[in-house]
Amino acid sequence: MPETRHPKSDEVEHLLLNAQLRDELEPFLDESIDLVNVRRMPTQVENEFLASMLAWERAPVLPIRQWFEPELCLPRPDQLDDQRLSELLWDTIHLLYERRIVLEFTDHLSDRALYCVIYRDILSSREKKVDLPKNYLHWHCLDPSDEPEPWLRYYASDEERLAWEAETGLPLPPSESPPYPRKMPRHPL
Repeated sequence: MPETRHPKSDEVEHLLLNAQLRDELEPFLDESIDLVNVRRMPTQVENEFLASMLAWERAPVLPIRQWFEPELCLPRPDQLDDQRLSELLWDTIHLLYERRIVLEFTDHLSDRALYCVIYRDILSSREKKVDLPKNYLHWHCLDPSDEPEPWLRYYASDEERLAWEAETGLPLPPSESPPYPRKMPRHPL
């Protein structure tokens, strides 16, 4: 007599959750769901993926300053001396990290310049506030396509530098250590 396999209770729970997530995602589905072959994923991994899609679809778009309670409002940079600005900068970096916002490519910026980027660009940026423990917003404080010189000088690998030189035909700036190295809170991509 063939042996009948009975699903474990957690398998049944995963399947029930999967059906619920798919029902809730139905109004949002488009061709992007076809980019992932969920048939090759274990149901639990698929559920995590579907839950992250649902969280993305339902997430409000808010200025980052409104991700905080009370709203994160910083003093104008020109109102601060260097020491107070540095203290506020590090407090703010840690507050951003608590909201799972990681700042990347900061070591070419002085404390004042980085504070200005946070004050002017980051806190006012309207982003989806996806509230998932594994979700991090990686904010690049340098766009290599807009600012190739500091990227090539301080951050690009040897391979990236050579590829840029071959693609553009322009001379490379010397590779240097960034002037303001920081030990920033990090989360892997």
